Amino acid sequence: MSDKFRSTEYKALAYRILLAYVFYFISRVLFFAFNTHLFAVDGIWAFLTLCYHGLAFDTTALLYINSLFIVLSILPLTVNTRAGYQKGLAILYFVTNFLAYATNFVDIIYYRFSQVRSTKATLDVLADESNKKALFAHFSWAYWYVIVIFIVCCVCWAWLYYRVKGKQAAVKNKKIYFGLSVVVFVAVIALMIGGVRGDFKHSTRPINMVDAYKHVAIPNQGDIVLNTPFAIIRTITSSSFKLEHWTDENYINTNIKPIKQYNSHPATRPNVMIIILESMAREYWGSMNRGVNIPGFKSYTPFLDSLSDNSLIFTNAYANGRQSIHAMSSILAGIPSFQTAFTSSPYAKQKIQSIVSICDSMGYQTSFFHGAADGSMGFQGFGNILGYQHYYGRTEYNNDADFDGIWGIWDEPFFQFVGRTLGTQKQPFLGTLFTLSSHDPFQIPSKYKTRFKGGPLAIDKCVQYTDNSLREFFNYAKTQPWYGNTIFVITADHTSQTYYPEYSKEINRFAVPILLYSANPAYGLKGVRTDLASQMDIYPTLVDLIGYNKPFRSWGRSLITNSPVETPRVINSPGNIYQFMQDNYIYLFDGKKIIGIYAISDKSLKHNLEGEMLNAEMSKGMLDCKAFIQDYTDRIVNKKLNP
Repeated sequence: MSDKFRSTEYKALAYRILLAYVFYFISRVLFFAFNTHLFAVDGIWAFLTLCYHGLAFDTTALLYINSLFIVLSILPLTVNTRAGYQKGLAILYFVTNFLAYATNFVDIIYYRFSQVRSTKATLDVLADESNKKALFAHFSWAYWYVIVIFIVCCVCWAWLYYRVKGKQAAVKNKKIYFGLSVVVFVAVIALMIGGVRGDFKHSTRPINMVDAYKHVAIPNQGDIVLNTPFAIIRTITSSSFKLEHWTDENYINTNIKPIKQYNSHPATRPNVMIIILESMAREYWGSMNRGVNIPGFKSYTPFLDSLSDNSLIFTNAYANGRQSIHAMSSILAGIPSFQTAFTSSPYAKQKIQSIVSICDSMGYQTSFFHGAADGSMGFQGFGNILGYQHYYGRTEYNNDADFDGIWGIWDEPFFQFVGRTLGTQKQPFLGTLFTLSSHDPFQIPSKYKTRFKGGPLAIDKCVQYTDNSLREFFNYAKTQPWYGNTIFVITADHTSQTYYPEYSKEINRFAVPILLYSANPAYGLKGVRTDLASQMDIYPTLVDLIGYNKPFRSWGRSLITNSPVETPRVINSPGNIYQFMQDNYIYLFDGKKIIGIYAISDKSLKHNLEGEMLNAEMSKGMLDCKAFIQDYTDRIVNKKLNP
C-alpha cells in the first residue's frame, strides 16, 4: 500500500507532539497543586487562563527538545516508516522528552524552597555541591511520591505514544512523494523557527522568561505560566551582565553613591563575627515580628529573641539573592545576584574589595567556618577569591561522629569548635560562620527530638535547634577574653518554607533578619529599626564600625551612621526581573523597561500603579533603579570591584 502524501506519518508526528503538550499541562497542574499556598490565583478559570498563556512557553521548550526528532520524522526519505527507523525515533523521543520533563517534577518540590523556576543558576549551584550522591539519595527517599507520579506519567505517555503508529508503505510515485515531502519539510522548519521565537514578527526578540509576566496580575504567577525546561534552556547562554547607558556618571555618583567613605574612630579595633544562618527567615523570629500582628504567631527563636532585646535589629530587611552562595557575595562584598548569579559567572574571578580585604589591610586575622565538606556550596572557592586566610570545614573539624549524614557537622558541636578556634587566633579577627542544620531534610540530633518539637513547618524544629546551638555558643563566648570587644552580626542567607500568609507575599519571600550585637556599649548597637535594609548594607556597616576611613566601593549603606545621608534601598530578583524598593514605592524592572510600580506596603504586588500618573518620586525611583543596575554591571564587567 502506498502513502504518497505521507499523511499517516504526519498524523503520527502531530499526535506525538500533542502528547507532549498534554503531559506538560499535567505537570503544570501538579506544580500548582503542590504549591497552591504560594500563589494568589482566583479560581479554576484564572488558573486555566495561566495555562493557556503557558502554551507559548511549552511550544518553545518542546520545539527545542524535539527539534531533532521532528526533523528526522519528516526528512524526505523512503526509510522513515521502517521498523528500525521508527524504533530509533522512539528512543530519541523518550530520552529527550523524559529528561526534560523530569525537571518540571524537580520544581514541584524545589520551588517551595527557591520560589523561582529552576534555571542555569540552579545547575551552577548544584555543580558546586560536593555531596551530590547523598543529596540525591535523600531527596529520592523524602519525596518518593513525586518520583512515583513522574514514573506513572512517563509510563502513560509511552503507552499512548504507541497507540498511533506509522505503517510501513512502499513509495510508488516518487515525484509526488519527494516533492510534497520537501514542501512539508520547509514549511515545518519555518513553523519551528516561529515557535521557538514565540511569533513571526521581525521586530520581536525570541520569547524569554520576562514575557511570562505580561500575562499575569501578580508577578509570581509567571512561574505557573513558565515551565522548567524553558527556564533552563533560555538561561543556558544568557547573562544579565549587559552594559547599558541610561544615565551619566555624575547622576550615579550623586544618587547611587557607589564609592563611600566614613570617618568613625573607635577607641579600639573590634573583632567581627558574622553569623549567616541557613534558611533562617524573618518569619521564624519572634523579635522580628512584634509589630506585624500575625494571628496565632509563634516564635521558634527564644534565644535570638532575648539577644534582640540588647541588640540593634532591623525588622524590615531583605536578602539580595535567592541562594546561599548569593548571600555570601551580598553580605561580605555587597554584591547582589540577579538573573545571573555573580558567584557563578566568570566575572567572580577578579580582585574584589570586601569586608575581608579591608579587614586584611587593617591587620585582621580572617577565617571562614562551614561544617560541610570543604568546597561545598562553592564557599571555599569564593572565600579564596575574597582572601580569607583560613577555611574551616568538616575536614578541619575532623570528627565524623558529629556528621548529620547529609550535609555536614551538626550546628551545636560545630559552633563550639568555632568558639574554640577563635580563641586561638590573634586579635582583631574577622570570623564568618555559615550554619548548616536548618536545611532540608530538616533533621535534628536524636537527643533533641523530644525537646524541640517544632511547629507546622518541617524547618521549625531545626530553627529551635540552631537557636539553642547559638545560645550554647554565646554561653561559651562570654567566657572568652575576645567576647567583650566583638561585634556580632546575625542574618540569614535566604528564606525557606512559609506558613503565615504574610510571608508568602512576593516581596516577603526575601524577608530576612539583621541583628547587630556587642557586649561593649560603646558601639551603641541597641534598638529596633524599621527602615529598609538588606544584606548588602552589612559590609559598609562593618567598614564604618571598625574605623576604616578610606574610600571604598559599596552599593549598600552604613546602617549606623546618619552622615552623609544615604537613601535606604533594597534590590533583588526572583530570577527573571529586578525588584527595587526605595522610599514609598516598589519597582519591577525587566531589564528594558519598568513593568510595575507598587506602594511600598503592597508586598503582594497586587495593585500596579505603572499605568497611572507618575509623580516626581516615582520618576526618580525608576531612574535610580536603572542607574543602580548600570553601575553594578559596569563595575562587574569592567573589573572595577576593587577601586
